[in-house]
Parts: sequence; C-alpha cells; structure tokens
Amino acid sequence: MQRGNLTIWSFFFLEGFSQYPELEIVLFVLSLVMYLITLVGNSTLILITVLDSRLQTPMYLFLGNLSFMDICYTSASIPTLLVNLLSSQKTIVFSGCAVQMYLSLAMGSTECVLLAVMAYDRYVAICNPLRYPIVMNRQVCVQMATVSWVTGSLTALLETGLALRTPLCRNLIDHFTCEILAVLKLACTSSLLMDTIVLVVSVLLLPIPMLFICISYIFILSTILRISSAEGRNKAFSTCGAHLTVVSLYYGAALSMYLKPSSSGSQEIDKIISLLYGVLTPMLNPIIYSLRNKEVKDAVKKVLGKISVC
Repeated sequence: MQRGNLTIWSFFFLEGFSQYPELEIVLFVLSLVMYLITLVGNSTLILITVLDSRLQTPMYLFLGNLSFMDICYTSASIPTLLVNLLSSQKTIVFSGCAVQMYLSLAMGSTECVLLAVMAYDRYVAICNPLRYPIVMNRQVCVQMATVSWVTGSLTALLETGLALRTPLCRNLIDHFTCEILAVLKLACTSSLLMDTIVLVVSVLLLPIPMLFICISYIFILSTILRISSAEGRNKAFSTCGAHLTVVSLYYGAALSMYLKPSSSGSQEIDKIISLLYGVLTPMLNPIIYSLRNKEVKDAVKKVLGKISVC
C-alpha cells in the first residue's frame, strides 16, 4: 500500500538462514529441542515457586518473573523461525511483525531491569541480612517487579511505534525475526530521531543496569569473603554465581548487538548472537539456577513425588 510517498508493506520476507539450505533442517531440530526445553524448564520453575511454600521468597518471586519473560520472549520469535525453516516462502504479515518486534523488545528490556533488581535483592540478603525481611517485604518486591515490567513495556512501545512509522523502501528483512535493527536497515533514509532513541534506550537498559550489578557484586563479594563458615560462603557463592552466569550470558550478547557501531560485523553474526540470547540463554536460565540450588532440587523432587502419587 502507498500513502503519499510512504510505502506501507502488508507483509515482509524473512531471509533467515535461507543462504544455507543444507543447515536449515539441523537448525530446525536444534531450535525445536531448545525451545521445548525452555518451555518445560521455565514452566517447571514457575510451578514449583507457586506450589512450594519454601520458595515463596523475594528471590524466587523475581526468578518466577524471569522464567515467564523467557517463555514469552522465545514464543514471540521461535515458532515463526521453526515454520520458516521448513517453508520455501518465508513471510510474516505486517501485524505479526509488529507484535513480534514489540514482544521481543518488551521482554528483553524488562529482563535488563529485572536482572538489576535481582542483584539488589542479593546485595540486601548478603550484606544486610537482619534488615532483609523489612527492606525486601512482599509489597516492595511486587512494586520492583512492576517497575521492571512497566519500564520494558513503555520503552518497547516507543521504539516499536517509531520503527513502524519509518518509511521502508524494501520488505526483505535479513534476519529470522522482525528484529528492530534489521527492520531499520530497510529504511529509505536514516532517521536521526530513531537512531537517537535506540541509542538512548540501549544505554539506559544495558550499561547502566550492568554497572549497578557490578557495584552490587563488589559489595557482595567483600561481604562473602568475611563470612567465617565455609558452608555460609558456599551457599552465598552458589546463589550469586548462578545470577552472575545469567547476567554475563544475557548482557554479553545484548551489548554486542545494540551498542556496537552499525557498520561493524556481518548480519550473519548478528543472527547467531540473536539465537544465543533469544534461545540459548532462556533455555539455560532454569538449568543454571537449579544445578547448584538445593532448595530448587528439593522442591522439584517434592512436586514430582506428588505428581507420581496422583
């Protein structure tokens, strides 16, 4: 459709990995397996935090939110990827592209803020354990989680709205999803406003929360090293180690995508990085948080025991 000089595409072609047809079946199987593991792992984590009273604490409240985000994030793009890997005509309608872009941005932005909130939770729990029940009461936790969701949703709405109003000269997206940077590469002319908005939002949601997380963990580490008992140190290291692993995976991939010069790197590398933080990280999150966490392991056994009895 054309409105004046503005072309509004009713659908888009997704390039995906069509340049490597011999790899599409392999990618389909790997993506499907990782997607199913993501759904099962994160759903299990949400289930046990609801059913087990021992896990109804601030840390697991935030962890449950993180798991729900991961399910939404992967479900926004992976089903489309799976269909297109088996299809010769890799298309997506305009409305589907808009929803996909918004959900990916909203979940990704919310996770950036929530990971910083989780770092603050660990800081209070380890550095001020006596004040922890007062500082991190349920009302405060719900408010902090809500702020994370609202921040991510509003910034995603702003970016998606501006991106979809940008005049596009082509409708072939060199990506497997409607990723905002890939869509903006189709613009007829560069927009200073759009580029500035993307840069400002990226700075606010990536390096600033990451700096906050690093400062929190400097205080946490200094406190842990002063703990006299080996058991106490190991327990603190296990919960913080899991969070730091997730932070490193997520922020490492996101920073390399959104805060690099637009001319550097190839689009193929961007696709691989997108798969890393879009599929691999959500799949690993419940595994990372469960492997060294005795409370989660016990809760899973308890829930499985109840299911087997039923």
